[in-house]
Amino acid sequence: MKGNTVIHELHQTTRFLSKVVNERLQKHGIFQSQWMILYCIKKFGPMTQTEIWKYLNVEAPTVTRTLTKLERNGWIVRQKGKDQREKIVDLTDKAKSEITEIETTIDTFESEMLKGLSPEECEQLSNLLAKVGR
Repeated sequence: MKGNTVIHELHQTTRFLSKVVNERLQKHGIFQSQWMILYCIKKFGPMTQTEIWKYLNVEAPTVTRTLTKLERNGWIVRQKGKDQREKIVDLTDKAKSEITEIETTIDTFESEMLKGLSPEECEQLSNLLAKVGR
């Protein structure tokens, strides 16, 4: 392909999706970056900060800042880990009680964004995205 159009299109689509999902998550008082951490902990259970930034492929200081906001707003709690530097992150009762409603918002958003694709195309897109950069 000429002009790197695939990566450009992927980047533009990602920026658009991030903008729209942030608008949708506004009613819950969180942003996409915060949701990604909450989702991560819900999916895998309590995690260290290191496990979170490695899984999300985000720099450690960025995750630390986002965790601080989540903690300040009552979404997560950080506890001491094996040594003094390690912190284990878990969801608060508030997060556990509200996460289903947030997931509904995300599911609705995803359905709307993918409505033009057949189930087979959705699966193919997911498989292709998993291969990009790997």
